[in-house]
Amino acid sequence: MRAVRRGGKIVKCIYAWATQTTIRSEPRQPRPPRPDPLVVPRPNAVLRTEAEANAATAEIARLGLPSHPDQVKNWDTLAALSVVLSRTRPSDRILDAGAAYYSTLLPILARYRYTHLDACNLEFRQPKARGSIEFRYGDLTATDYPSGAFGSITCLSVIEHGVDLTAYFKEMARLLRPGGTLVTSTDYWSEPIDTTGLVAYDTPVRVFTPADITAGLEIAKSYGLEPTGPLDLSCQDRVVTWPRFGLRYTFVVFTLRKGGVVRKLNRRLV
Repeated sequence: MRAVRRGGKIVKCIYAWATQTTIRSEPRQPRPPRPDPLVVPRPNAVLRTEAEANAATAEIARLGLPSHPDQVKNWDTLAALSVVLSRTRPSDRILDAGAAYYSTLLPILARYRYTHLDACNLEFRQPKARGSIEFRYGDLTATDYPSGAFGSITCLSVIEHGVDLTAYFKEMARLLRPGGTLVTSTDYWSEPIDTTGLVAYDTPVRVFTPADITAGLEIAKSYGLEPTGPLDLSCQDRVVTWPRFGLRYTFVVFTLRKGGVVRKLNRRLV
């Protein structure tokens, strides 16, 4: 309690201290849901032009979402986001296999109120949590996650770094629930690019070709993973540059679905 003088009179001003009264604030209003992306890269596609990459970056900015430090990576990140949003619910568990701390997909999904987000990478020496995201050490071809744990798995720009595709698709098929989706992107060009003697992350540098992707899809099929749509592997521009090695190529993204019953969802972005 405190006294202040107003117009020659003492007016008692009572403050609502916790020991005297309780302040009842207005109930917190839930934040409105974030809008669905309007510019959606196809979930089975080759990045053909710089304009497509720029459009993805502009859409990320329009939505007020974190932009990838390598802006061309907004293209496959947005493609993966559209698949996850359209085929899962925020309560579903999502894995970003081979994610880095700077990867933006899981932070973006957290903004869409996804509450069970996992990331694994051999570089994560100690478990770490950032909000709803759990970072754990793990080989994406031999994880210790439970079978059928995930509604969707993403693996963006990882398999070109020495990942055994047979072990990869086998493990991803084990981790997905029936009807779950796997979104994979990788370095790509329509003709072989000579990477002889080039090494990054302790593995030989690899740029996938149409034959490599076709062979990979056959391996995935043997584990019950089928493409969600047709994939045109033709190229147009070399949109991606790796200055360290002087390489120029582009990206490809493809989405696979594990056989089984798909739960009906209201959202259909892709």
